[in-house]
Amino acid sequence: MTPVLKAEKLSKWYGNILGISDINLEIRSGITGLLGPNGAGKSTFLKIAAGQLKPKLGALTVFGEPVYGNPRLFRRIGFCPEHDSAYVEMSGRGFILLLARLHGFAGAEAAAKAEKALATVGLLDSQDRLIKGYSFGMRQRLRLASSILHEPELLMLDEPLRGVDPLWRIRIMQLIVSSHILPEIEAMTNEIVLIHQGKIFAKGDIHRIRNLIDSHPHQVSIRTPHPRQLAARLIGNDFISGIEFASDHRGLTVRTNQRDQFFTHLMSLLAESGVETEEITSPDDNLQAVFDYLIGK
Repeated sequence: MTPVLKAEKLSKWYGNILGISDINLEIRSGITGLLGPNGAGKSTFLKIAAGQLKPKLGALTVFGEPVYGNPRLFRRIGFCPEHDSAYVEMSGRGFILLLARLHGFAGAEAAAKAEKALATVGLLDSQDRLIKGYSFGMRQRLRLASSILHEPELLMLDEPLRGVDPLWRIRIMQLIVSSHILPEIEAMTNEIVLIHQGKIFAKGDIHRIRNLIDSHPHQVSIRTPHPRQLAARLIGNDFISGIEFASDHRGLTVRTNQRDQFFTHLMSLLAESGVETEEITSPDDNLQAVFDYLIGK
């Protein structure tokens, strides 16, 4: 199966400043989170993938075709850039309608596409206002409307939630592709690409990646009204490297390098002992912890 996006030995730099370096990557259908701190190379990569920048070295294809200089392919791609570039003296509707016409739609079809895109991002009631009067969050939603109005097959969003109110953050999360807002990425997909200092650090399922980081013991938090009783039953096992009690005396955090063995033992112990438990969570089995581990924080 041809990947949706494929990069081979992809590099881009600006004078002496490195954007991305020697990226080899395949992305298939579904939602993928592109993660990394500011300056990591996310925006450079996405602009190359959208055909806005030409790589210095390597190649990038979308749907099996080279992107740069291929306007026929742009109809299949939607790109929401990081920075605002709207004509602020136009109304929201006028701007989106202009973009619909630039995409090749005309007359009633262009008007229908514009209205649908504005409705999707909740801007119909504000469509006749000048863009310069929009709030930052409204302009963010207008950017999203511009990227979806032609109903692309591939949608790439660069920091689309910045400045958006909580209600619309929840709605827009369904479309997310690129962000450094880790909890929101985590709510949408386990499939991630981690980019740091212009290079791909990791790719795949977040939990599988965490399991490969052997140098950091897994932490498992257990909420229980009997933390010392539970700790006494756990501490003698060789797969447990440490136990720390919660400050409110209603739980403990266990460190283990053999998580599967630990959970098997824990479930059996809880069933046999009858020790009451309220919640079992893994505070470092998440994107922020994995990100910090991989970049050596």
